[in-house]
Amino acid sequence: MTLTRLFRPRFYTAIVLTLAISVIGPLRPYLMQVSIDRYISLGDREGLILISAGILLLLVLQSGLQVWSTILANYIGQEVIKDLRIKVYRYLTSLRTSYYDKTPVGTMVTRTVNDVETIADVFSDGLINIAGDMLQIIFILIMMFSTDWKLSLVSLSVLPFLLYAGYVFKEKVRMSFEDVRNQVARLNTYVQEHIQGMQIVQLFNRESAEMKHFTKINQQHRDANIRSVWYYSVFFPVVEMIAATSTALILWYGSYGVLNDVTSIGTMIAFILYINMFFRPIRQLADRFNTLQMGMVASERIFKLVEENDLIESTGETDPGKVAGKIEFSHVWFSYTGTEQVLKDISFTVKPGSTMALVGATGSGKTTIINLLNKFYRPTQGYIELDGNQLESLNNVKLRQHIGTVLQDVFLFSGTVLDNIRLYNQEITEKQVEETARLLGAHDFIAKLPNGYHQQVEERGLTLSVGQRQLISFVRAMVTNPSILVLDEATASIDHDTEQVIQQAIRKMLQGRTSIIIAHRLSTIRHVDEILVMDKGTIVERGNHTELILLNGIYKKLYEIQFAHALN
Repeated sequence: MTLTRLFRPRFYTAIVLTLAISVIGPLRPYLMQVSIDRYISLGDREGLILISAGILLLLVLQSGLQVWSTILANYIGQEVIKDLRIKVYRYLTSLRTSYYDKTPVGTMVTRTVNDVETIADVFSDGLINIAGDMLQIIFILIMMFSTDWKLSLVSLSVLPFLLYAGYVFKEKVRMSFEDVRNQVARLNTYVQEHIQGMQIVQLFNRESAEMKHFTKINQQHRDANIRSVWYYSVFFPVVEMIAATSTALILWYGSYGVLNDVTSIGTMIAFILYINMFFRPIRQLADRFNTLQMGMVASERIFKLVEENDLIESTGETDPGKVAGKIEFSHVWFSYTGTEQVLKDISFTVKPGSTMALVGATGSGKTTIINLLNKFYRPTQGYIELDGNQLESLNNVKLRQHIGTVLQDVFLFSGTVLDNIRLYNQEITEKQVEETARLLGAHDFIAKLPNGYHQQVEERGLTLSVGQRQLISFVRAMVTNPSILVLDEATASIDHDTEQVIQQAIRKMLQGRTSIIIAHRLSTIRHVDEILVMDKGTIVERGNHTELILLNGIYKKLYEIQFAHALN
């Protein structure tokens, strides 16, 4: 009911319509009984014409109400799917990056698209219609027992068999559809990953092997669906046999009553119609129960998703206002798992407008420092301050508005170059984008594209070179004129000529701006104010380039190795 709160009038109207349809349906057999016993048997032509007209009007009314009810139910379903998908997607945007590291993309796509669609079907073809079918069955039973309770008991004596068959069907279908949803998620995950990694598949000649794996997953998906279809193929004939048996009992017992003047012919025919109407919604209930079962499985999976505790914690509401850029880490410890410490007693201060570089082997904790600064995680111990304010007290959105980040792995979305730079932030004008691009040396190549800044970028920007994608990411980070600049190995994948262009632009952008640079190429950080050398989550050396060279430690060895490679 929570999902329907914004359109409750339509929801209640649909319920009223369903109730009306449930009442009108059982009236037709009764009117048929009256027409036979009171008009046909007595040869009353005028009365027969009137009651026939009444039956026709009843049919027209029922059809009109059915159309109205169907439109409302589907409208509610589409509203639900819209609202629920927004809620799920908003939740996905609030999850920590660690959740995406351990969860396949295809699984999340299945949750956001397929599972939400299934829940919408519960509203459009599930709950309301199931309630209508149940009400119709109740009204049919009332009409039957009020007409002839003995004939009702005889005709419904097959109900225990029907209930048992329905119970077995319900249990089997529930398990089969849970299997179907799991196989859909597996198939989506496999296809998503291997389409993205098709270049690797082709480079290593793994087409045949991957095709065999895909065929196996596809067969398992097919088998899961066939199992569910098999249960239906058995259940429907069983219901037909039980309905036929009930009709035969009516003919046997009703004929005996007609011969003994206990039961009228109209009553017997009405009961045959009642039984047909009784079993019709039961057959439909099987389909709708299928929809309900799938909706329950889908809702369980979505609720399991939204119960994840990997949310980015927003502990503060303070707006940092104008940021000078002083960053302080004080005795910071951090662990992703709660056991192994990634950062161990990290302390440093970055003065406003100064530049600090982080160097060290993979896994030494450099990127984790950036994640903590952006409040993707909270320190296990210690604290982090920005301009004297603890990060815990600052609003996440307001904080990140002052931080411009450039990553080594550039992600571009489907859309134009302009869209990828300003990320649909309409407050950023095209003029601002162009000015920033000129400053960074990206304008020339963008202007040469067929449509310039409005050139469509394919998914992940694969139509652009690595250097071009990196230049776009630089413009994206700088266009908002952030107070703090973070470069996470931003030049590691760029060729020498492009790097020269970017390094020149970076030197301009670093002026008067607090900057943290994670560097792989040590030659690019010789002029920074301070360098932290990290190893296994600790700071083992610190100082500027000259001081670290004179220290004759890890930094000097790394620098000499890179220098030797450069000479070779």
